[in-house]
Amino acid sequence: MKKNKLPLFVKILIGMIAGVLVGFIFLSTENASIVTNWIKPWGTIFIRLLKLIAIPLVFVSLVKGISAMTDLKRLSTLGLKTISLYLATTFFAVMLGMGAVSLVKPGNVFSKSESEFYKQKLSSESTLNVPVQERQPMDYIVEMVPDNLFSAAGDNSNMLQIIFVALLVGVAIVVLGAEKTSAFVLVINATEAIVLKIIDFIMQFAPVGVFALLAALVVDFSGDSAMFSALGMYATTVVVCLLFLAFVFYPVLLKIFTKNNIGNYLKAIFPIQLLAFSTSSSSATLPFTMEQVQQKLGISEETASFVLPLGATVNMDGTSCYQAIVVLFIAQIFGIELTIAQYMTVLFLTVLASIGTAGVPGASVVMTVMVMSSVGIPVEGLALILGIDRPLDMLRTVVNVTGDTFVATLVDKK
Repeated sequence: MKKNKLPLFVKILIGMIAGVLVGFIFLSTENASIVTNWIKPWGTIFIRLLKLIAIPLVFVSLVKGISAMTDLKRLSTLGLKTISLYLATTFFAVMLGMGAVSLVKPGNVFSKSESEFYKQKLSSESTLNVPVQERQPMDYIVEMVPDNLFSAAGDNSNMLQIIFVALLVGVAIVVLGAEKTSAFVLVINATEAIVLKIIDFIMQFAPVGVFALLAALVVDFSGDSAMFSALGMYATTVVVCLLFLAFVFYPVLLKIFTKNNIGNYLKAIFPIQLLAFSTSSSSATLPFTMEQVQQKLGISEETASFVLPLGATVNMDGTSCYQAIVVLFIAQIFGIELTIAQYMTVLFLTVLASIGTAGVPGASVVMTVMVMSSVGIPVEGLALILGIDRPLDMLRTVVNVTGDTFVATLVDKK
């Protein structure tokens, strides 16, 4: 049997367009209840599937990412320098995304009364159990430490607790060493493979889910065209930020710190960027990245073999920038005013999510669910961006691998 050649992102775009059209059709015929009762539930199922896999993905990916740092004992100087640079660039990427979306405000297209209406409409599905405004400053620190692992794993709003446990497990693996923990690491690796395959299954259902969610949103928003202008502004904000990171931020810093020729650097990594764009997977691009940076940029094998695999696991600057924009954009759409504590939570979680996001297509969407849930933003708002997410995912991957090559070049030359 001949396989369907239609790419997933094309199917998602078709689902998005069909959902919008169906929503407007049922609105115009005054049969909106059909969408609400028979179509919207399929979108709810899709959102539930994303929530279902979020905790397993965060846990196994973080444990694997931390445990992969075992080589720090042998390459302590190289490891410290690499991790510091990865964290610094990720922090900048998140701040760039938060700053851009706060400046442009692509989600501020509705009046306060309209935003409050949509916020209340989804409040029953919000994952926030205690209003953030009523919490004390130290509550965030206290609540990071669970008193029951199973209760923490039963609620996506407790994701900080899952991250805390995953960090403990990962560090314990590093301290104990490979000999004592090899069996457990094999289980973690196998579990991650299973989780990623489940994500692949879920993403195959994405066209149906997006179709249902968009049709329902058109009905819920009564066909308000402002929603679509907001989506265009959001996409533009993401693209501009990602292009700035890939073609301005990294090359300029490289010129400052290594005196490398920017043109030669960009020419050398262009084939890597092209492969990353086409596969949307920094993990799939890794073998070619390692070969290319050694041959074209003259990076040593020792540096490439340590920095790049680590980067494919823990360095996701493009993804982190995107997640910050998505979270604040959807908060703006629903008129949710975030507190300083919530902004700091978004910053902290998106930096950590760069460690926990698997380098495969679709994984960043699941991690975004985690960040949104942790600050009480309805994840149903993701329906707005899923239809155009695949092209942006391709561009995010370009930034991710560019960041890896930048850090590898910087570490090798210093």
